[in-house]
Amino acid sequence: MTDIILQMIFALMFVGGIIALLGLVLKKNQSRDGLMKVLEYKSLGQKKGIAVVQVGKETLLLAVTPTDIKLLKTLNEPAEEPAAAETQEKAQTMDFSDKLKKLKALKETLYAVK
Repeated sequence: MTDIILQMIFALMFVGGIIALLGLVLKKNQSRDGLMKVLEYKSLGQKKGIAVVQVGKETLLLAVTPTDIKLLKTLNEPAEEPAAAETQEKAQTMDFSDKLKKLKALKETLYAVK
């Protein structure tokens, strides 16, 4: 009787080991270049935020709440041009109050989404 129980335990351990080994091999071989990439996420409160997600060649601005995800805007990012570089520099040199105003406006938009 104990021989049968020991055989069953070893057989279960063997099958469990094979499953674990197969899982590790598949995880390592899994492609890391998925269809979606989260480029940026900013929290706007408890379990609420705004995310910039790249899906294929499209870049999306999403409002995220515990119960819903809404598309706020589809962003077009053309090739880097001098005019775009100037705009980016101006955005970086924006003072704190302007950034705060924009953040409040985005937060109000998120609450309006409900």
